[in-house]
Amino acid sequence: MHSPAPAGWIVVLLSVGGCMPKSEAPEPGISLEPCQLGAAGSPSRLAARCGVLRVPEDRSNRDGRSIDLRIAVVPAVSRNPSRDPLVFLTGGPGQAATETYPQLAPAFRRINRDRDVVLVDQRGTGGSNALRCPEEEVKDLALLDEDKIGPWVSRCLEGLAGDPRFYTTSLAMSDLDEVRSALGYERVNLYGLSYGTRAALTYLRMFPERVRTAILDGVVPPTEVLGLDVAKDAERALDLVIARCSSDRECREAFPNLSKDLDTVMQRLETPVTVTLRHPRTGETEELPFSREMAAYAIRLLSYSQETASLVPLLLSSAARSDLAPLAAQFLIVTARVGETMAEGMGISVVCTEDFPFLEEEAIAERNRDTYLGALQTDSLKLVCPLWPRGEVPSDFKSPAQSTAPVLLLSGEADPVTPPENGELTSSQLGSEATLHLVANGQGHIVIHRGCIPHLAADFVEKGTFAGLDAGCVGKIAPQPFFLSYAGPTP
Repeated sequence: MHSPAPAGWIVVLLSVGGCMPKSEAPEPGISLEPCQLGAAGSPSRLAARCGVLRVPEDRSNRDGRSIDLRIAVVPAVSRNPSRDPLVFLTGGPGQAATETYPQLAPAFRRINRDRDVVLVDQRGTGGSNALRCPEEEVKDLALLDEDKIGPWVSRCLEGLAGDPRFYTTSLAMSDLDEVRSALGYERVNLYGLSYGTRAALTYLRMFPERVRTAILDGVVPPTEVLGLDVAKDAERALDLVIARCSSDRECREAFPNLSKDLDTVMQRLETPVTVTLRHPRTGETEELPFSREMAAYAIRLLSYSQETASLVPLLLSSAARSDLAPLAAQFLIVTARVGETMAEGMGISVVCTEDFPFLEEEAIAERNRDTYLGALQTDSLKLVCPLWPRGEVPSDFKSPAQSTAPVLLLSGEADPVTPPENGELTSSQLGSEATLHLVANGQGHIVIHRGCIPHLAADFVEKGTFAGLDAGCVGKIAPQPFFLSYAGPTP
């Protein structure tokens, strides 16, 4: 999701190994050659075997235009691996699996010991005919002036590499099953993060007999309308950060009035303020017209990760005392990250086809009321989607999913975009006997790499059942201490 960032989601970059795994993938119908995978902004590389599968852009017309899907297999280390791989489905919508996985690869080290990890850049992302829009100084549509959105949409549509009507989740999951078959796998284990959980649940609905287990991390229920709860969920996460600071003596003493500080900052920025600062990437001094919307956007994206959320009290306190430069610098950092990881055209195609038709004005007003983010996200959708070519979705697309395969659901307690209630709802829809929902205290968006969760995930995939899984260790996961100054937390 926009798993806008990191979604629009933000994760800590983790080191990855550089040795070529020992085993080979199964005899494929796709030619796989040695390759190196990497993430934007990281020098780390991950050895894999890469190939291409050509599929019809319009899957109902195999004689029409074709597109190439980029595929990578990280072979199991074992010389006698299990025949059911882990398929990694990433977020956004708009991120590429081959670019995201290297950041999280250490969390899957045990799973990869005995199983291949399969990465497919979803159609419209990465190396699969990416639908990228023209570069703009502003990296997110929600921050564009209203009169600039129409021309931006026109320029984007003119430059797209494909027909946006055919870049939906259901079509992508048909692609995925074709990849599965071409690689020679009978069944797969799914891991989806953020928007990737929608993809996983869609695959589970379309091809239930092909799924052995599934892990959903930062859950998007099938019934959810992306964009509707953005402001409400962001407000909840910030309230949790402020409450945690208030319950910590040192943080409370350093920042005793955080709720008031937030109001002060938002009121002051109702009229944009020109902030002079050094650009955090170039080091060049520049002037940035900094607005309420920019500040809210930065706070929301900083809330995605417990590491960056630990800065929020300090940033709010500084901004309330008229030092806006640190918060403005963080805005530049998080928006640049979003621009690096997202294929905007693909993300717009998904949301405008699968979610916008289900937005209701009354519900939008109710969800946005009394939130620091307000209608920032939904207002942009209302301007963009009527101009965007819309695809089709199956009649049951927004229906609750069901599963006979066991599903492990993971949530961060302070997730600002897919809160734990999403996991609870999905668990009830799937059937509680088929699910186990784990919530990591104080954590934000995506928790597969936190504490003991990688080991629990590996045990679950290995056994194919929750039986005997001791999840008590999840309760010991704790968030990072708050920054009391820019030197860092108290030692």
